[in-house]
Amino acid sequence: MGDVEKRGGAGEVFAAFLKLGVTSFGGPVAHLGYFREEFVARRHWLDERAFADLVALCQFLPGPASSQVALAIGLMRGEFAGAFAAWSAFTLPSAILMTLFAYGAGAAGAALGAGWLDGVKAVAVAVVGLATFNMARALAPDRARATLAVASAIVALALPSTWSQIAAMALGAAAGLALPRVEEPTSQVSTPSLVGRPIGVATLVLFFALLIALPVAAAATGSHAVALIDAFYRAGALVFGGGHVVLPLLQAAVAPPGWISNDAFLAGYGAAQAVPGPLFSFAAYLGAAMGPAPNGVAGAALCLAAIYLPSFLLIVGVLPFWAALRGAPGARAALRGVNASVVGLLIAALYRPVWTAGVANAGDFCIVVAAFLLLYSWRAPPWLVVALGALAGAALGAL
Repeated sequence: MGDVEKRGGAGEVFAAFLKLGVTSFGGPVAHLGYFREEFVARRHWLDERAFADLVALCQFLPGPASSQVALAIGLMRGEFAGAFAAWSAFTLPSAILMTLFAYGAGAAGAALGAGWLDGVKAVAVAVVGLATFNMARALAPDRARATLAVASAIVALALPSTWSQIAAMALGAAAGLALPRVEEPTSQVSTPSLVGRPIGVATLVLFFALLIALPVAAAATGSHAVALIDAFYRAGALVFGGGHVVLPLLQAAVAPPGWISNDAFLAGYGAAQAVPGPLFSFAAYLGAAMGPAPNGVAGAALCLAAIYLPSFLLIVGVLPFWAALRGAPGARAALRGVNASVVGLLIAALYRPVWTAGVANAGDFCIVVAAFLLLYSWRAPPWLVVALGALAGAALGAL
């Protein structure tokens, strides 16, 4: 069997990913497991080697790895229409739920009492803490990379801004090049691509052009809509290491200007743990819940499209060149440094805003440690932990 058994249509791709979009709980690692079972073991759209190659590509790129794997499978199966079908079917169920939560958070709070939000924010501390712990073990396992992670955290906390986070990742890449090289096995399989190199080059040029032009356009026009597109596009373009790492980039973009409060930000982040599909659907909640227009459904659609646009451009742009790029020792070394810096950014986010906003008293701390126990030791599903945290917060608030 070849890498791709046969080509299919966008409708077939949409149906396959819609099932995953409404059932895939557990985060990006779990999503990749669902993908392997569905598209390698059951449908035979790819073989094991081709799937592993796609996963390696999407872990190399910034952005949400599971969503990018979905895009790549859709592209390989049904060309550009298939890529859009895969993304929309996998993403829209959670995006719709998050938008509805933005509209219904007030009603939910009235029903549960004043403390429910405190419970959800405390669960967010446990979720981010567990993500930080797991990522540190995987991406900063030695003294050099652990030191780089701590240095990046100090930079992010001392100079809290999006640009300091970008600088930390750039320094991580430079440090990665200077660290001793580690020999890593590389796959020799070639990932099939339906995109030619000219289209790939044009797409990458567009990716970087938007990254440079959007901040200029936002400053020149003073338009809140353009500023939103800029903030969410930049977050989607610069986040390495999975969905949780987008937290500090988004918080730095939307909370300091007053677009949304830290409490509302963390409430939405906690709710995002309770829905299936990709964590980047959190962008839909932010777009719907923020104060300045565009907000509501229009804001949700705008923010969701902006945060995912870099993933589209990167997958289409890099896929034709991946076979050569993955074998470059310098690229792998720089990525190791960037990944260590990402751990540092997540450590910084764990303290501010997650811990500072989520733990105000002993009751909040008890919810944090109980939630961490349920997630880490009991392997409880995140949606259940969020629901229990909200109930515990409401109960404590009623005392």
